[in-house]
Amino acid sequence: MIAWSTAHRSLKRRLADGEHLRGALLRLPSETLVEMAGVAGLDFVVIDCEHGPADTALLQQHLTAAAAHGIDVLVRVGSNEPALALRCLDLGAAGLIHPHVDSREDAARAVAASHYPPWGNRGFATYSRAGRFGTVTAADHVAASRETLVVTMIETRRACDDADAIAGTDGVDAVLVGPADLAADCGFPEPPVVDGLIARAHDAARAHRRAIMTIVPSLDAALAAERQGCRLIVYNMAHVLMDTLRVLAATGTTGPSGRTGASGTTGTTADPV
Repeated sequence: MIAWSTAHRSLKRRLADGEHLRGALLRLPSETLVEMAGVAGLDFVVIDCEHGPADTALLQQHLTAAAAHGIDVLVRVGSNEPALALRCLDLGAAGLIHPHVDSREDAARAVAASHYPPWGNRGFATYSRAGRFGTVTAADHVAASRETLVVTMIETRRACDDADAIAGTDGVDAVLVGPADLAADCGFPEPPVVDGLIARAHDAARAHRRAIMTIVPSLDAALAAERQGCRLIVYNMAHVLMDTLRVLAATGTTGPSGRTGASGTTGTTADPV
């Protein structure tokens, strides 16, 4: 988290104040989409360094573009990657999404990788971009770092069974269930089985007053998620853009390609996370 001016309210503080926030999930390179998200008025973007190139040089460019438009950046790192977490935070990420958190121990490691002592074990430096290249005091840098948002992802049946302990871990700010990985872990059962496990994880988050994050493919899905109490809504831009392009390509008649388009339909289901 960068030591912004006092006028900038962190995502963590905005959640504490009861706000509902919306963002967009992007994969590198998406620098123009970062700028467009800021111009459009979204609250944050998620840069995915788990399912995509974890290129920190590209990430720095995206963070710079985001800062120019006043939009915060969360980065999804890989599973148990404290070195990447450190670099993302040094570059100025507002928070981290940690995938495959299966237990209280995993959650504690995620928190530790996200914070300086005594909250965690992140290596200390003020000369990074997050420390405004050494121009802020150590005290101000530490104060800014405490605004780092920590999101834990629950993606297995084991994690759902331990959701209360994960959500109850000190330093966890939000919980995100990954339904695709969860379904795969369970052997792709009927949807009600996965829905029940997701509900269990969400109940644990609510019990511990943690924000619930969810990734959605559309505005209708976002509104439904908000009605269910989700406060961090993330649009999967790969899904949104593919749906939009397919609708634009649909003509309602058989075109030169031999396809018959039906406006407003895609016939596809994208991986939500």
